[in-house]
Amino acid sequence: MRVLVVGGGGREHAICWKLKKDNPEIELFCAPGNGGTAQVAVPVAVDAEDIHKLLDFALNQKIDLTVVGPELPLSLGIVDLFQAAGLKIFGPSKLAAEIESSKAFAKDLMKRYGIPTAAYQVFSDEQAALDYINSVGVPLVVKADGLAAGKGVVVCRDREQAVAAVRECFQTHPKVIIEEFLTGEELSLMAFVDGTTVVPMAPAQDHKQVYDGDRGPNTGGMGAYSPLPHIDQSVIEAAVNKVLIPAAEALVRENRSFTGVLYAGLMLTEQGLKVIEFNARFGDPEAQVVLPRMEADLLEIMLACVEHRLDQAAEITWSRNAVVGVVLASCGYPGPYPTGKVIYGVEQAEARSGAAVFHAGTTLKQNQLATAGGRVLTVVGQGADLKQAQNLVYAAVGDISFDGMHFRRDIADKALIKSGQKQVAGS
Repeated sequence: MRVLVVGGGGREHAICWKLKKDNPEIELFCAPGNGGTAQVAVPVAVDAEDIHKLLDFALNQKIDLTVVGPELPLSLGIVDLFQAAGLKIFGPSKLAAEIESSKAFAKDLMKRYGIPTAAYQVFSDEQAALDYINSVGVPLVVKADGLAAGKGVVVCRDREQAVAAVRECFQTHPKVIIEEFLTGEELSLMAFVDGTTVVPMAPAQDHKQVYDGDRGPNTGGMGAYSPLPHIDQSVIEAAVNKVLIPAAEALVRENRSFTGVLYAGLMLTEQGLKVIEFNARFGDPEAQVVLPRMEADLLEIMLACVEHRLDQAAEITWSRNAVVGVVLASCGYPGPYPTGKVIYGVEQAEARSGAAVFHAGTTLKQNQLATAGGRVLTVVGQGADLKQAQNLVYAAVGDISFDGMHFRRDIADKALIKSGQKQVAGS
């Protein structure tokens, strides 16, 4: 079988790694790929957003299944394009993907179908948004209505910050959403969906802020871990029954039937679970910690989704092991950052039993691995429990270096502190 993975980040490396691990015999391609995907898949020099060139490649190479990693090609209609040409492709249609590409659509959908989420208002006029801020006060959350690579959300704790966020969002997006500020525990829950059947994956917790202690601006994600031993299974079941299944059913009723991975970013508040956001694909870096725990054949599950027979697929089981992933980022990220910095030590890190390194912003430069993005690598450690996995991942992180490298040192601490395996700093 010939499989094409679209994208070039850490998520796509994890998808390629899992596909090849489950089915070593498949012919795997990745467009455009990176320095890591090249180890398991043939690189294709076509950008993920160049959907017509990707279609030409898929037709010429007789690709049996295309798997779309990032959100941008989904929002451009790559699935509709491939399906019109008679090709199998894993991902939602352009209309279904609007659950991610339009935050205003997603919020209105949740309101119509009673899916719990933060109170909000949508604005297409800057002055009206500023007047609203003056009337409701802070803290509040400002979101750009569109794709922003995980960085289009600003938690505003004072009026000046809120005003600046609204003005900045309106420079690049036609609409802005202003939401109530929620407090509580965050979690990410993804599910395979074939339109009507919803099969949840293992939960994970992402760390969006750039600095330890959830400080600093939002990023695309600085690390994640799975499972979440400090969150009761009843919470996960509630998320499936009150969020994921109703969302999939709502999209069917709206003539936007969803096939692919539906991702719910959730907050466990004092009032119960509320949706922060939906994504229309695997999370990044959540995929890097969830896929290593998956004990089913990823290719078979994806084909079952595409062929609308997910209810007949084998049950997905999950390893009892814990996985912790730490993102190594370039100096300056999520702002401007340099590229071309030589990366050392990846082989040493990967030599550790239970460790893996998923590439995101990397390239091969004269046979040397070099940085080529803001998030450069996701280092993953797998252990019998979270503490063991955390110890392993930070040991592996210590093997790797590049000029300006920075990372969070507290990934999985929340769960370890709440389960009594780690003390709060200063206590």
